[in-house]
Amino acid sequence: MSFDGKKLGILISAPPDDPAFLHGVRFAAAALQAGCSVYLYCIDSAVAGVGHAELQALRPQGLKFFACAYGAHHHGVPVDDRATFAGLTVVSDLIASTDRFVSFNAP
Repeated sequence: MSFDGKKLGILISAPPDDPAFLHGVRFAAAALQAGCSVYLYCIDSAVAGVGHAELQALRPQGLKFFACAYGAHHHGVPVDDRATFAGLTVVSDLIASTDRFVSFNAP
């Protein structure tokens, strides 16, 4: 089965020290490697992981990376070029425009 041309949306809400955060990042890496276009959005406490090295390493591989601007402000994360900071409208657009949408959340 070919994944070329398929679009995958990923939402991560788990903090960077939770296994679900890294699971979501590695899921994104596997999807990129399989040929998917991957759109990842960090929300809530996941915005603290915007600078995570493994996550940032996916950007040159084609990851389209978004983070919640409100969450960044709430958690004291600087709004800079490590992600495209945006609101929930982007999440809605990702849900509507991707072939699959999955989320990784803390229990």
